[in-house]
Amino acid sequence: MSFLIRAYAPSDLPTLHAIRTAAFAPVFASFRSIVGPEIAALGLATAEQEQSDLLDAIAKPDSGHGLVVAETKGVIAGFVSWKPDIAPGIGEITLNAVHPDHGGRGLGTALYEHALAALKAAGMQLATVGTGGDLSHAPARRAYEKVGFSTHIPSIYMYRKL
Repeated sequence: MSFLIRAYAPSDLPTLHAIRTAAFAPVFASFRSIVGPEIAALGLATAEQEQSDLLDAIAKPDSGHGLVVAETKGVIAGFVSWKPDIAPGIGEITLNAVHPDHGGRGLGTALYEHALAALKAAGMQLATVGTGGDLSHAPARRAYEKVGFSTHIPSIYMYRKL
């Protein structure tokens, strides 16, 4: 698959939202299945909107994030954002997604390599990324491992109805 990684342009935002929605639909469905309908209705009711708002914030010129898109045959197929200095010398790959129609072809890997190179060029000594441990995040974990992420801290997010 040939693709072009280029700087984000404000006119890309609607397409990035469409990609994000398609890519994260199985993730949000998985989360809701895991926690069950009662907890999901309370704890995940606004998850998609919160993620949409996050993308809007990242896309602002003064957000402190880097943001690029990947095009294949003139169509935006994915994006990655990153933020340097979340702590001194530490950068983070933040919100990112590849449209499911373009998954499994190395696009995510290329986007992560681009973000890591940008973090390194900014003087970062360590890069972090957060992802889920459920089955819906398996493709993301594989892509992160392909670019060298290996050390991780197991984490669980718990809910309790009050």
